[in-house]
Amino acid sequence: MSSWRKCAGRPVSKILIKSVWGSDDPTKAGFAFVHANAFVEAGHEVQIFLLGEAVSLMRTVVAESVVPVGWPPLAQTMTQTIGHGIPIHL
Repeated sequence: MSSWRKCAGRPVSKILIKSVWGSDDPTKAGFAFVHANAFVEAGHEVQIFLLGEAVSLMRTVVAESVVPVGWPPLAQTMTQTIGHGIPIHL
């Protein structure tokens, strides 16, 4: 079975995003969530896999304190990620 299918005439893929960045690098910490949201909004199937320091981002107090450069606060981005139903594995 192929992991590709068509959505509006273009291929759609299943994507796993892995991240190890935590609150010590707020911009990199936001990558997984911002990119996952963009992929889902483009019609792809996405999952996030966090390991190492990135696991701490799942604590509300940590997520609320992380503000990436040029993007909304991580807590806001994560709310969108959860709203999209994107699975987050730790």
